[in-house]
Amino acid sequence: MRAVVQRVKSAKVTVQDEIVGEIGPGLVVFLGVGEDDSLDGLRYLVDKVANLRIFEDDSGKMNLSVLQLNLQVLVVSQFTLWGDCRRGRRPSFSHAASPEKALEMYEEYVRRLRGAGLSVETGRFQAMMTVSVENDGPVTILLDSDKLF
Repeated sequence: MRAVVQRVKSAKVTVQDEIVGEIGPGLVVFLGVGEDDSLDGLRYLVDKVANLRIFEDDSGKMNLSVLQLNLQVLVVSQFTLWGDCRRGRRPSFSHAASPEKALEMYEEYVRRLRGAGLSVETGRFQAMMTVSVENDGPVTILLDSDKLF
């Protein structure tokens, strides 16, 4: 699984002029599921996002997590994170998971974040979404569960 994690002041997802997910301070996670992704990788990304220390403490040092600060998370499914642009000019998505597998893994990821005690909002799977992000910092982190193995 791949995730782009952004520390935000606020964020929202709109589908056809309807706000489907909205948070204040916290994290936006753009989540892409690959064809070979497993629950091991999912567990890794849940733990990593919940405990990633990218919020400043009283000394101005990035030392606190979204979980410690009881902030919110907005998770947006984004298969384009699996776009392979090494050949040609159009990305290939041949290593992205099937929509069925991606939905199952996406929903499980959200369930587990909630189970860890986080307040989680979501986008709408397979919808054309408008994502508005007020990035804080900016702080943007790339995570890839493949780096584990």
